Amino acid sequence: MLSAPAPGLLPLLLGLLLLCRGGAGQYSSDLCNWKGSGLTHESHKKDVEQVYLRCSEGSIKWMYPTGALIVNLRPNTLSASYKHLTVCIKPFKDSTGANIYLEKTGELKLLVRDGDRSPNKVYCFGYDQGGLFIEATPQQDISRKITGFQYELINKGTASDLHTVSAPCRPCSDTEVLLAVCTSDFVVRGSIQDVTNEAQQQESVIGISANKLYRQKSKVFQPTEENGSWRGQIKTPLECGVRPGDGDFLFTGRMQFGEARLGCAPRFKDFQRMYKEAKDKGLNPCEIGPD
Repeated sequence: MLSAPAPGLLPLLLGLLLLCRGGAGQYSSDLCNWKGSGLTHESHKKDVEQVYLRCSEGSIKWMYPTGALIVNLRPNTLSASYKHLTVCIKPFKDSTGANIYLEKTGELKLLVRDGDRSPNKVYCFGYDQGGLFIEATPQQDISRKITGFQYELINKGTASDLHTVSAPCRPCSDTEVLLAVCTSDFVVRGSIQDVTNEAQQQESVIGISANKLYRQKSKVFQPTEENGSWRGQIKTPLECGVRPGDGDFLFTGRMQFGEARLGCAPRFKDFQRMYKEAKDKGLNPCEIGPD
């Protein structure tokens, strides 16, 4: 037989239930994404909210920001160490209302300033450099303020990831090319058909006609009716100065926030030489068939 709750316990339980329901109305999250409202901080403007996410990619959306958020990111894989990871964030186009910092042992380093309108800019840092601390800036009216960004956790142990993130315009070494062939999200042989420079976005869009598709994880390259070729587009920073040219290249790269980003791209004849030399020495990291 169940006993009745103590006289003072029932109001407490009802209060906790209402509190939980109210919190659920303000905050929602899964393992990859978090969405919340700073209105719950209105009476305590210095409140700091902890956000825990366990995913390799997702998003943060903080409406009416007040107070601060500490975002704790973890990959969705078991690992004894996260030192090999790079974190990249891409602020939403109209993100405003807060500064985004790197925080480590109480020290803050500004990563994204409130109001920075750099279009499509991606900010990357080593996982061991610190966590994300998001602090609302003083506002007269927070009703139209939304701070948000997409994030990705990248394995910087692979050549394609490291090159794309850290030095996208630098020519790859032979070793980096051979590793990129094995680890990239896409690997194709083809030629540059056209280049569109987007000054406002600070990017170049490269139109590729591929005659050999070695690998692709997303449908970057689509088949055409012309001799079994494939067409697709890859993006790279405008500062790299890519121009249309003759001859075949080996294009490698990775998907970043849903877009194909150029990694290593040697001339195909140079790749054939690299591959043969490594194979003759038994040093090629994977078989691909360069012909």
